[in-house]
Amino acid sequence: MHGKKLVSSLLSGIFLLVLATYSLASDKSLMMATTTSTDNTGLLEYLIPHFEQETGIALKWTATGTGKALKLGQNCDVDVLLVHAPPAEKAYIEKGYGKDRREVMYNDFVIIGPGSDPAGIKGKSISDALAAVKSHTAPFMSRGDDSGTNKKEKLLWKGAGIPLPDTESWYIQTGQGMLATITVAQEKKGYTMTDRGTYIKYQDSQGGNAPLKVLVEGDKILLNQYSVLTLDPANCPKAKYDLALKFSDWMASPSAQKLIGDFRLLGQELFIPNAK
Repeated sequence: MHGKKLVSSLLSGIFLLVLATYSLASDKSLMMATTTSTDNTGLLEYLIPHFEQETGIALKWTATGTGKALKLGQNCDVDVLLVHAPPAEKAYIEKGYGKDRREVMYNDFVIIGPGSDPAGIKGKSISDALAAVKSHTAPFMSRGDDSGTNKKEKLLWKGAGIPLPDTESWYIQTGQGMLATITVAQEKKGYTMTDRGTYIKYQDSQGGNAPLKVLVEGDKILLNQYSVLTLDPANCPKAKYDLALKFSDWMASPSAQKLIGDFRLLGQELFIPNAK
């Protein structure tokens, strides 16, 4: 009888140890919602092992459009965000969903299309390029998913004085991520807007000689800023705010900023570090 009690006590002790270990591991983990470009390009697979090694914090992520990522944060389904839609991010904080916003890196948006450029947009301003696409009724692929890229694209149509052509047959909303949308544009020999990092990844997947070329670039409005957002504990008391802040601090640290700058394909930077 005494032996049975001893075994029972040992089993209980082992169970409590396993439970405590699990709780500790759980407390040292983060769930992040991020945009598809940080995932599609391979940046996170490259960066996150360094973060985990340096901090002891495990990080998992789900990649979606920025609009959906912000919603996941608003609903307290994640602990931290890495997104790229500054106006939406600032409004998000003002509404009490986010607490801290830290800019960590950027690239730019470009309009790409077939080398033959049937609408003749190469080298034009953004407004003239979109007007040319419209006048030629050339196939234009939009993500149509409320992502940061989609938000910017809608802003560009508005800036060009052109109503969003979402009912036109030549304007195709894929409802998909950036790489998938580029693939549709290639199949239809049409145009689309992408962040440069994802375009470089696409170029690389095509052996460096992709059918779709960068045709419009360089305008200041095409800046594509990425930021880390923590959630406001007042809205999401169970979100791991302290660990999220550590991730934000790490992304802005010299070591992470160097890693971001060193991440290249075809000899090109996909993202440029700019944490302050």
